[in-house]
Amino acid sequence: MNYSERLQNVSVLGAAGKMGSGILLLTALEMADLSLKPENKGKKFVLNAIDLSYDHLMGLLDYVRTQTLKAAEKKTVQLRALYADRADLIENGEIIEEYVLHVLRLIRPATDMKATYESHLIFEAVNENKALKVKLFTEIDANNPHTPWFLTNTSSVPIHEIDEEAKLGGRILGFHFYNPPAIQKLVEMIPAKGTLPEVTEFSAAYAKNLRKIVVQSNDFAGFIGNGHFMRDALHGIQKVEELAKTYGFVQAVVMVNKVAQDYLVRPMGIFQLIDYVGIDVMQFIMKVMNPYNPSENLHASLLDALMDLGVKGGQNNDGSQKDGFFQYEKGRIKSVYNLDTKSYEAIDTLQAAADAALGQLPATAIAWKNAIKDSSKDAKLAAFFQSLKSMNELGAKLAIEYGKKSLAIGEKLVADGVAFNAQDVNTVMMTGFFHAYGPVNEFFN
Repeated sequence: MNYSERLQNVSVLGAAGKMGSGILLLTALEMADLSLKPENKGKKFVLNAIDLSYDHLMGLLDYVRTQTLKAAEKKTVQLRALYADRADLIENGEIIEEYVLHVLRLIRPATDMKATYESHLIFEAVNENKALKVKLFTEIDANNPHTPWFLTNTSSVPIHEIDEEAKLGGRILGFHFYNPPAIQKLVEMIPAKGTLPEVTEFSAAYAKNLRKIVVQSNDFAGFIGNGHFMRDALHGIQKVEELAKTYGFVQAVVMVNKVAQDYLVRPMGIFQLIDYVGIDVMQFIMKVMNPYNPSENLHASLLDALMDLGVKGGQNNDGSQKDGFFQYEKGRIKSVYNLDTKSYEAIDTLQAAADAALGQLPATAIAWKNAIKDSSKDAKLAAFFQSLKSMNELGAKLAIEYGKKSLAIGEKLVADGVAFNAQDVNTVMMTGFFHAYGPVNEFFN
C-alpha cells in the first residue's frame, strides 16, 4: 500500500478536541490535494471525524470550513493546476469555493467507533490516558480487517507500552503535534523499539508534506518536550514556594512569572504557560512521567491544591484562556489567584511590589519579541546574561539560577538518551515553545 492508498480511508479519534481538530484539518487538506491529482481521480477518499459529541463535531466542520478557506486563498495557483480540467471553474473565487466544498465532502462526522473499522490509518488525539488509548486501539484492531496503522498524539505515554498492551505488532508510532497543530511547525516523532520501518517512513513523508519540522525522540515517558517543560515548571513552582515565605504566595507567583518571561527572554512567563497548557493537564502528565523517573519526584503539591479548588486553567472552545494561576481579560493578566483567600487579587499592586523586589533589568535587556527577529540576537543575549551575572539584585540571581537549571535539564535529556543530541533539545524548545534560544547553551556556564 503506497502513501496515497494509506490516506484513502483515515480516522481521527478525538477529532473535535483542541488537538484533534487541527490534526483533522491538516489531514483533510493533504487528502484533498492527493485526491485531486490525475492519478487519483475517481478514487474514494474518506476522513472519519470521531468524537463523543455530535454538537462538537458540527462546530468542527465550521472550523474546517473557515480554515480551509484561508488555506485555499493562499494557494490559488496550485489549485488552478489541480482543477485544470474543470472548464466550469474560471474565477479564483469559484475555484476556492469548490475546494472548500471538496474538503468538507471528505469528512464523515461520527460518534460511533464502527466508522473506524474500514480505515487504513488512525490518528489518535484523546486524553493523555494509556488505558483509554489501549482500549480504543484494541477495539479498532479487533474489528478492522485492514491491519491499520496508529499514529498517537500522546506527549508523555511510552509508545512501546501501548504497542505491547494493544498487541499492535509495531503498527504504531508517536506523532506528537504541538498546539495548535495547524500553526505550530514542530512534530515530535517517537518510534517504539518495535515500530515497523514502513510506519516510520510513511510518517516522515506525511510530516514533510505538511511542511513540519520533525525532531525524533527516543521512547521515554515525556519525550523531549514535556521532559524539559515539566521539570522547568517544577523549578518555577519550587521558587514560588521558597519566595512565598518572605513575599507571600501571590507576589511570589508574579515575581517568578516575570523572571521566566522578561529575564529569561521567553514569550510568556512560566505560570502563564502552565495556565495555557492546563493545570489539570500538567498534573496528569507528571503522574504519567513520575513512575519512570524513580530518582526524581515529578510532582507538585501546589498543582494538587489548585485542582482541589477547581482551578484548572486550559482554554475554552473559542480559544480564550480559562482562569488558572492568573485571571485574564482579552488575553492579558488582570489578577492572581490567592490560595489563602481562595480568590483573585488585582495584579497592578502586586506587579509593582514584585518589580521593586526583583530590581531593575540592566540596559542590555532584550525583549523576546525583538530577540526572535534579530539576526544578532546571540551576541545581545550573551551580553544581557553576562550583565545579569554581575548583578546582586534578586531578579538577576533568580534568572541565572533558572537558566542554569534549564541547561541542566536539557543536558540530562541527552545524557539519559531521551534526546539524540543537544540540538534536538534546542529545536524542540525553540520551535515548539517559541523560546528565543535553546536551553543547552553557553550563556549560563
